[in-house]
Amino acid sequence: MYQVDAFAGHVFSGNPAAICLIENWLSDAQMQAIAAENNLANTAFLVPNGAGYKLRWFTPLLEVEICGHATLASAFIILNDFTPGERSVSFDTKSGVLTVTREGDLYSLDFPSRPPEPCVHACPELIPALGGKPEAVLAARDYLVVYGSEDELRSLRPDMSALMNIDRFAVIATAPGREADFVSRFFAPAKGVPEDPVTGSAHCTLIPYWSKRLGKEKLHAYQISPRGGELWCEDRGARVTISGKAVRFFEGAIFL
Repeated sequence: MYQVDAFAGHVFSGNPAAICLIENWLSDAQMQAIAAENNLANTAFLVPNGAGYKLRWFTPLLEVEICGHATLASAFIILNDFTPGERSVSFDTKSGVLTVTREGDLYSLDFPSRPPEPCVHACPELIPALGGKPEAVLAARDYLVVYGSEDELRSLRPDMSALMNIDRFAVIATAPGREADFVSRFFAPAKGVPEDPVTGSAHCTLIPYWSKRLGKEKLHAYQISPRGGELWCEDRGARVTISGKAVRFFEGAIFL
């Protein structure tokens, strides 16, 4: 098992992910138990699949259908330790084939776009649980709650118990950035991730929203969690590119 800080330029920042390379799938119960033991936002499990890998992701509580930071972390290990001469690696996942390409110290995820739509009937617990005075509430897989400033976004102290009751997978809160095009935070307490340090999958929704709002395809983003993370993004219509750096924290072995 490896642990990598994704969307990070140095250790103790970005989003830590565990990566387990195995010859064949363990049972779902074993993989879920390993993820719970790791107690990270996501643990990735990889099985060789021809020229690429099959990839699954587990939070401490459940399997998810897509995860950005653990995919970037997986590519970092594969491209540095197993195929150092290659520029890209492909993963067969529940969200289709996801490819990661390396360019210098940046790793670029090719992910599906999930544009948000106006949300007329948001869960009544949502805004009281988040706090602040948002300008808009939209939704795709997750709620997208838009605030007027980075300062307001930083000041939010969400009620995690109340957020457990929302009727979407998670909540993305976002605002214009002071030093970036936009900033964001991500909350999924019911999925075992109260506040995620850096969330690649959230940018499947953030990128098309901010691209349309700002009238530009290439965007610079920060996720302003306590650990923080930096992302370089591009809106490509049906797909988005989410790029970031990664650093290795440790490697070891699991005994079952």
